[in-house]
Amino acid sequence: MKSFIQYKVVRISFLGLCFLACPSKAQQPWSLKQCIDYAVEHNLQIKQRDIARQQREVDVNTAKNSRLPDLNASASENFSFGRGLTAENTYTNQNTSSTSFSLGTSVPLFTGFRIPRTLELNQLNLQAAIADLEKAKNDIRVQVAQAYVQILYSKELCDVAFRQIEIDSMQVHRLQQLIKNGKASGTELAQQEATLAQSRLTSTQANNDYRLNLLALSQLLELPSPEGFSIEIPTDLRWNATQLVSPEVIYQEAVMQKPEVRAELLRLEGTEKNIAIAKSASLPSLLFQAGVGSNYYKVSRMPADGFFKQLDNNFSQYVGLNLSIPIFSRFEVRNQVKNARLNQQTQQLQLDNVKKNLYKEIQQAYYNAVASQAKYESSEEAKRSNEESFRLMSAKYEYGKANITEFNEAKNSLMKAESDLLRAKYEYIYEHAILNFYRGKELSF
Repeated sequence: MKSFIQYKVVRISFLGLCFLACPSKAQQPWSLKQCIDYAVEHNLQIKQRDIARQQREVDVNTAKNSRLPDLNASASENFSFGRGLTAENTYTNQNTSSTSFSLGTSVPLFTGFRIPRTLELNQLNLQAAIADLEKAKNDIRVQVAQAYVQILYSKELCDVAFRQIEIDSMQVHRLQQLIKNGKASGTELAQQEATLAQSRLTSTQANNDYRLNLLALSQLLELPSPEGFSIEIPTDLRWNATQLVSPEVIYQEAVMQKPEVRAELLRLEGTEKNIAIAKSASLPSLLFQAGVGSNYYKVSRMPADGFFKQLDNNFSQYVGLNLSIPIFSRFEVRNQVKNARLNQQTQQLQLDNVKKNLYKEIQQAYYNAVASQAKYESSEEAKRSNEESFRLMSAKYEYGKANITEFNEAKNSLMKAESDLLRAKYEYIYEHAILNFYRGKELSF
């Protein structure tokens, strides 16, 4: 009975000691929200997605500006040598040079609706890129939450491992005293010391797992080093079994708001614009053109006006309309429309696949939550039974009715039941948070 009471005292007072068992140099632990916000701001994949979004913004701007007039200037200098036709319609050897300048503009008046359709397509692509960016942020949020809860779980495993050391240490001390009184053998002491050594090894492994989980989270946050990094241990993180909403209901809510679905819907809408753009090539186009120009001409051994005088005399202007009517394009337009329709079918399949994967993820999270809830309830019952068994075995051991092997078996069963209970608790907490996240709620524990 005395050992069991000591075990209870150690268990209650251990929370502060566990920080020593799993050391950290952090002065300001990070909350889950701080971890998520920092990861969203610094994660490299999210930055890549943001660059892709900016590229789509440039595409939209380019499509808008395609309605504007263009302006082109040109200048040329030409030299001719050898025989050539003169003004008298005879041939003679002569050298000529010419200089010309021009400035022209063109304005698309009608392009078969290609410009407005291209603008609409690029705007849809921009919205899809924004949705892709939000999808990347959601992915990192889930990864951070998963790493965060894994740290909480490994932290409590450190707690369990350290309690096991405490119990084994007390038994080693007790046996040492019993040996002095001739009430225990050296074999029993050696066996218990071996058990203590194994408990210390288990604690070391738990500490290493804790540090590795801290490292994994720090890498998700793009921190240069895990040194000085630690997380907050929620004080109100308790088991709270609630009635789970069915996967079908969660899916109906998720499919209306998840960015990955929205992105594929926008791309599917964009395929309609691609088909229309392909059809635009079969329509006439009308272009307005205008420009000014002048030139200077010089023939060897013949008199000529000065450079600037010729430019002034030869100054000309022009305006015009250019109508282009496609008649036969070797079936190129027809095949482009066919390809655009095939791309539409491919995109429809991509949308269906995204929806299917989303439903599978929700189903998996739901049934994982159901299973973890059942495991928690059974583990909680197993823990109560093992606590009672350990209490009774401790009493028998104190009165010499049980040996050290039976005591250690009862203790190990209790520790395993506590570990199973912790795992089930954190699995449920994580899966329940993920289900709420699918429904559009903030990811929190």
